Parts: sequence; structure tokens; C-alpha cells
Amino acid sequence: MSKVLRGSVKHFVSVQIHLKWLESKLILLAKMFKLFVFCVLIVAAVADHLDRDARVLDQRSEVNPDGSYQYSYQTSNGIAVQENGVGGQLSQGVAQWYAQDGTPVTLQWRADENGYQPSGDHLPTPPPVPAHVLRALEWIRTHPPRDEPVRRFF
Repeated sequence: MSKVLRGSVKHFVSVQIHLKWLESKLILLAKMFKLFVFCVLIVAAVADHLDRDARVLDQRSEVNPDGSYQYSYQTSNGIAVQENGVGGQLSQGVAQWYAQDGTPVTLQWRADENGYQPSGDHLPTPPPVPAHVLRALEWIRTHPPRDEPVRRFF
């Protein structure tokens, strides 16, 4: 058998070994994926029954000819919402529900000419402004730009 043929046979055997190894890893990955999907479906099924069986306990809605409105509702799973406002001008309200860990969550909001302004303990807050940024802003405030003459290049 020539060296070229022997090298080709070795390469072929090496490729076959790598393909078998890769196939075993893909089979394992497929089994792990199936297990993951199964676990996700179980969690979804368990968590879904809380909201799936929720009933509306109270619901009120009023819309007036002048565009003002108010509505509220409450469900058996602890969700409660109240909102009032004037269409296109103002909306304000509060929503309450329970987080997955049982913690009560309250969201208040107001939307008007100043934009949407939510508030609630669960909302993230921005970090404090660094001291060097505050100093820079103060320097800019106390050193306004000077009017420079208009330069003409022709």
C-alpha cells in the first residue's frame, strides 16, 4: 500500500471517529434541549393556573361627553387598577398586583403635557450624578460662552 493511500485511510478513519463523537454530542444536546423544554412547560403550567382561574370581581367604566373618563377593575388574583383622565390631555392612575414572590407591587402614573411619569418602589432609579460631572456643570453655568465674531472665509 502506498504512503498516499495509507495517509488517506488514516484521514478517513480519523474523520469517521470525529463524526461519531460529534453525533454523540448532538444526541446528548438534543436530549438536554427536550428536558429543558419539558421543564419550561411544567413551570408554565404550574404558574398559569393562578392567572388562568382569575375572575373579575369588580369592573366599572365611565366615559363622559367632554372626554373625561374613569375606570377600575379588580380580579381574584390580586390585580387592581384605577385610572381617570381627559382623553388626549391627562391620564393618572394606580395599579396594584403581587409579584411572583408574594410581594405587593404598586405602580402610580401620571401622563400629561410633561410626559409619562411613573412611580413605584419596584422601578429602577438612576445612580447619583458623579461629583466631577456636577463640578463640570457648575463651571459651564458660571462661564457662559462668549459671542464670537462671525468669520468670513471669502
